[in-house]
Amino acid sequence: MSEPQASEPEVAAPPDPVAAKLFGAGRRDRRPQGAPIGDVPRLHVITPPAVGPSVIDISRAVLAAGAPLVQVRTKDVTDRVRLAHSAEVLAAARAARATCLVNDRVDLALALGADGVHVGEDDLPAEVARRILGGRAVVGVTCRDPKAARRAADAGASYLGVGPTYVTSTKAGLPEPMGAAGVEAIARAVDVPVIAIAGVTAEHVPELLEAGAWGVAVVGAVYGAPDPASAVAELLEVLP
Repeated sequence: MSEPQASEPEVAAPPDPVAAKLFGAGRRDRRPQGAPIGDVPRLHVITPPAVGPSVIDISRAVLAAGAPLVQVRTKDVTDRVRLAHSAEVLAAARAARATCLVNDRVDLALALGADGVHVGEDDLPAEVARRILGGRAVVGVTCRDPKAARRAADAGASYLGVGPTYVTSTKAGLPEPMGAAGVEAIARAVDVPVIAIAGVTAEHVPELLEAGAWGVAVVGAVYGAPDPASAVAELLEVLP
């Protein structure tokens, strides 16, 4: 009988090159680890990039309806406007005892005292965001393939925002949707929570949970709904 072949050891994803240069690739064991999976809410509500009273009012309504996490996303405004708008959303989240994250901007998250940040491929690396915000901060990272997911998990990401899952009109310039199969490939590669994003509705939740997603992130399904509070209630009903 022939000897069984030894399986090849899994090669760890290389650290982010910028973070490695700043902090040294050998310091990975000193980085704070991400939040335990049970500490990451299953529903993430992301504000549209516009600012103004209507977004604030809807944010208050969806938080009052039970949304456990809101992520403030703003584009094409001055930093002063961005800060003031984000502060109002944060105040609404505090009143509802919900988690509030800032999209992209680690400096604004720190200035506001928000609960954390969500960073994309062109933003500060997760290692740097956590070094700035501290070990207790929630640090979400956008990932589109298993290699990037493993790298983000090794860097101490609290959760991974995985997508685009489906076709969406809320953000331009995205790659082709990966569907539930793409979400499953990433979920199998890591042990941190995977949050599926882009084009997600309540009808999609069962197949995404079956694929291994921990939860979902939504923009249009809530802020574009005739009744945003009811849309949140519907999503919460189909999530564990």
